[in-house]
Amino acid sequence: MMDDYFRAFEHRRPPEPLPYSRLREMLWQFLAVMTLVVGAWYIHWRWTSSLNPDAMWFAVALALAETCAFVGLVLFVYNLWQDQPVTLPDPPATVEQIDPDNPDPGRPIAVDVLFATYNEEPELVRLGILDAKAMDYPHPIDIHIHVLDDGKRPEMRAVAEEEDVGYITRDGNEGFKAGNLRNAMEQTSGDLIVICDADTRPFPTMLVRTLGYFRDPKMAWVQTPQWFYDLPEGQPLPEVLSSRFGQLGGRLGRAFQRIFGEYRVGADPFVNDPQMFYDVILRRRNRVNAAFCCGAGSIHRREAVMEAALRSFGDNVERRVIAAEEEITLESRERRVSPELMDAIRTQAVETEVLTPYRFHVSEDIYTSIVLHSDRERGWKSWQHPYVESKMLSPQDLLTWTIQRYKYAGGSLDIMFNDNSLFRPGLTLPQRLMYGSTFYSYLGAIWNVVFLFAPAIYLFTGIAPVSAYSNDFFAHVIPFMILMELSMMVGTWGISGYASKASYLSFFPVGLRAIWAVMRGEKISFPVTPKDRQTGRFLSLVRPQIAVLVMTGLGLVWAIGALAIGSTPHTLTGVVTNALWGLNNCAAMAGMIYAALWQPPTSTQEAPA
Repeated sequence: MMDDYFRAFEHRRPPEPLPYSRLREMLWQFLAVMTLVVGAWYIHWRWTSSLNPDAMWFAVALALAETCAFVGLVLFVYNLWQDQPVTLPDPPATVEQIDPDNPDPGRPIAVDVLFATYNEEPELVRLGILDAKAMDYPHPIDIHIHVLDDGKRPEMRAVAEEEDVGYITRDGNEGFKAGNLRNAMEQTSGDLIVICDADTRPFPTMLVRTLGYFRDPKMAWVQTPQWFYDLPEGQPLPEVLSSRFGQLGGRLGRAFQRIFGEYRVGADPFVNDPQMFYDVILRRRNRVNAAFCCGAGSIHRREAVMEAALRSFGDNVERRVIAAEEEITLESRERRVSPELMDAIRTQAVETEVLTPYRFHVSEDIYTSIVLHSDRERGWKSWQHPYVESKMLSPQDLLTWTIQRYKYAGGSLDIMFNDNSLFRPGLTLPQRLMYGSTFYSYLGAIWNVVFLFAPAIYLFTGIAPVSAYSNDFFAHVIPFMILMELSMMVGTWGISGYASKASYLSFFPVGLRAIWAVMRGEKISFPVTPKDRQTGRFLSLVRPQIAVLVMTGLGLVWAIGALAIGSTPHTLTGVVTNALWGLNNCAAMAGMIYAALWQPPTSTQEAPA
């Protein structure tokens, strides 16, 4: 059954990295500056000259949402500002080329490949093991593959033994994946560590194209792009229209594609393709040493991870000692604590504190990145590698997608609110801005709610958030919108951006739930993302998106009726403007609703994704 599933996708190959173009980058930077200047002019005008004095509750809410979104745009422009040419460093031959102070010069580099698993299908992990065994390297290299089985399953142990790789387990599950990795690091000794999830399948080129970065002794980790090789490819639009409407439908589909480019019906319904994130967003953080780790497909220098853990361990022990000393002096009213008692306190603190190379956190990867980047004394570096070096499975239904996105959002917001990481000593200002951009993006659900329901409010009530839908209004908003679309198109050239924007807009229920959970102090759990498709349809997960669709549609009908009858505060310009705005919102919501209803093809040519 599993062999049949994977066989349908084995022919697929990942996309090449987006090429670098200095000319395009200069055009993007020009358009981006123009966008920010015109955007600032628009926001200033909104606050000073356009608020509807008769509905300040509505006017201020929308202007505040626009301002928050503009701040996000500024951060996004800073993130995308500059790229680098795609280059590959030469692979090192021996350990002293990545560690000049190594006491054993001349020996091959030792690499531990760690597959973290809990309850995934053992045969799925076997595929990754087989691919890891096939990794190439032009020099002698010492590769050790280990299965880290937190599920403690006899069948997983059997697979490891059959493939002649290490099998590591532990008594409990403290710290989940981070604890699993810590336990493995105590039992392995490679110079470098390759982290894989249960479904990660490395390509032969993974080591030969990434280890060269570690020639820089300050390089702590390299992240490679994640690529989901089982994404539904869909059907070309002309084929779909031809099957339904004959030759005329096919001609219309081809005409549409000549204008707007290729479009496939049913392709990647959950917008899982992460190319925008890795090829554009994370890759352009290299210039300020702010590309963070994303877990699977990353290669780590053991020394960096362990040294950061030991520093954190020492700091935490010292904080425990100081807190205990203060408590004792307050209770006893003594100025000093005896040396014997201080030694006992310090011993107890050492025994209580846990050494965690990867922080026990639902977002242990980005948390560890912040810790390493903030170590100004060592000056650890990171790099987002441009080439895809492994493949893995995508979330295969809306329930799995929701679990994964909630974990991402909740984990990131928990770091921002509860660990004050943006003000962590040692981070540079550019690094703070880059991490801040990531955290801030998860707050977008708050103002996106305003954008989504504002058109319906006007269409039902005729109450406008602006003083008038006048020529002055359009003279300010239209140039800003056009410049923003042009600049983003050029800045992300080579990747279709609409699906990502629509997904971000329709993400609002998950984002709001994550924000509310973190604000209430609720602990974000460590759910394992299911690797098998969950059966059924998931309309219950998209009720808020359906509400946007229904309210906008009913509001439009109501507004048209009000205009026809007369004696209404609605204006034709206002109805048309909000109808177009609302229809754009509905198009974004429709994608998520379609994902809830999507079923995998029954054809043997395309396995479920």
